[in-house]
Amino acid sequence: MNYQIGYGKGGQVFEIPEKNKVTYLMPNSSKGCIIGKNPVEAALSHPIGSPILESMVRAYQRIVIVTSDITRPMPTKKVLPVLLEHLQRAGITREQITVVFALGSHRRHTEEEKRSLVGDEIYGRIRLRDSSEDEFVYMGMTPAGTPVEIAKTVAEADFRICMGNIEYHYFAGYSGGAKAIMPGVSTRKAIQANHAKMVERGAVVGAIDGNPVREDIEEAVKICPIDFLLNVVLNEKKEIVYAVAGHYKEAHRAGCRFLDRLYKVKIKERADIVIASPGGYPKDLNLYQTQKALANAQFAVKDDGIIILAGSCEEGMGEKVFEEWMQEAKTPGELIRRIQEEFRLGGHKAAAIAMVLERAAIYLVSEMDADFVRSIFMRPYRTVQGALEDALVQKGGQRASIIFMPYAGSMLPVIA
Repeated sequence: MNYQIGYGKGGQVFEIPEKNKVTYLMPNSSKGCIIGKNPVEAALSHPIGSPILESMVRAYQRIVIVTSDITRPMPTKKVLPVLLEHLQRAGITREQITVVFALGSHRRHTEEEKRSLVGDEIYGRIRLRDSSEDEFVYMGMTPAGTPVEIAKTVAEADFRICMGNIEYHYFAGYSGGAKAIMPGVSTRKAIQANHAKMVERGAVVGAIDGNPVREDIEEAVKICPIDFLLNVVLNEKKEIVYAVAGHYKEAHRAGCRFLDRLYKVKIKERADIVIASPGGYPKDLNLYQTQKALANAQFAVKDDGIIILAGSCEEGMGEKVFEEWMQEAKTPGELIRRIQEEFRLGGHKAAAIAMVLERAAIYLVSEMDADFVRSIFMRPYRTVQGALEDALVQKGGQRASIIFMPYAGSMLPVIA
């Protein structure tokens, strides 16, 4: 049978022999979410845990809207016009508004990328800034010792609105919510201090209560408050199926509960081979981002199994420290030991991959140099078909069980 997987801005088609047992993991039904209606408008009209936005802002205020960068699928150009309309109703002018792209530790945007994020109608009419263009302002320290160092434009705003999309995160539990501030518009030093908690108990995908990373993130927001939240949930076609607005924590939790209904998918057992993709562009721009699909796919593969990870990685590794750590290590185990002794942002991604490599092989389908891929403990391929044929040889041919996760960056497999 033929299957298709997202890859870069296009896709790849591959064939699985009919005699192999295949489990095709797709999101649960989004029945009740009507595409074409406007979930964003509905959320803004019925905020959770707060008054409506129009009653909160004042005509004299400097308004900052924090939104996601190019590596995220957040459809800012669809959400932002609706938000701006509500602000306009409250008497807020475009001159009062600055949109800040939350880069975290990522690279800056080109002007063309900024235009693509907000759309032609908004580009040039509202101030747009990357968070790293700013100086950073020290605002305090969380109880766990993380410095709250925030991009100046955001720190000095009179009213902060944070946007983003909610999906699973491999150690913060979920994306969205307060992550727009920490790590979104924070310094590398602050992000490193927060992310160091990924090795602590409770810092796992799909967990919020008792998650030390998420708790520290939300302590940072007590120091640099979010005045209003607007988050969306996307389906596998990157369409908005649900939105929440209002209080940064209460609205976010409602969005997480919806995400679980859509993307927490039950499986009867793990498979010999897992074929996984983050869903194509922009989630597979580099290995730093593509790793998120691997983080979820690991829950579907047997010990000593094979994960075929498909991501174009046209920008390579995507982060300098990540690349250095992967190349400097002689074994995956060395990376795990290193992160326990010396936490560094970027190195945490290397350690996350190493933990998967400790129990499964990774066949990487990408545009990266084959010798380089081998040097980072993975087998290189250009096509899913080629990787699958080799994996079947290793895992017993027609006897091998296969799980296919075309949107692995969003889906969390759980044993039924």
